[in-house]
Amino acid sequence: MKHVTRERAKELVDRQDVAVIEVLSSDKFNEFHLPGAKNIPFDDRFKESIQSAVPDQDHLVLLYCWDEDCPQSEKAAKAMEELGYSQVYDYAAGKKDWRDAGYPVELA
Repeated sequence: MKHVTRERAKELVDRQDVAVIEVLSSDKFNEFHLPGAKNIPFDDRFKESIQSAVPDQDHLVLLYCWDEDCPQSEKAAKAMEELGYSQVYDYAAGKKDWRDAGYPVELA
């Protein structure tokens, strides 16, 4: 797992070959999310869900949650590494940081 800054997260989101995954609940995801993001909550079904959504363990994946105080994306990244994923990036500052920077968001 690699931690990334807002600027690096923006570079990754702008790519076509990245899976952007929000690990918060669907209620939080529906408030707003990063462009192109999929919602896979970090819960007891996460490992099964992520393997279904991103079957290629070498695929580039950007995980995020709410902000620096939210541990979910780091936990999800560690779980993915345990499954054998090799290109997992954690945007720890999360979607609050993204929105506060004025970057575009999507609404459900």
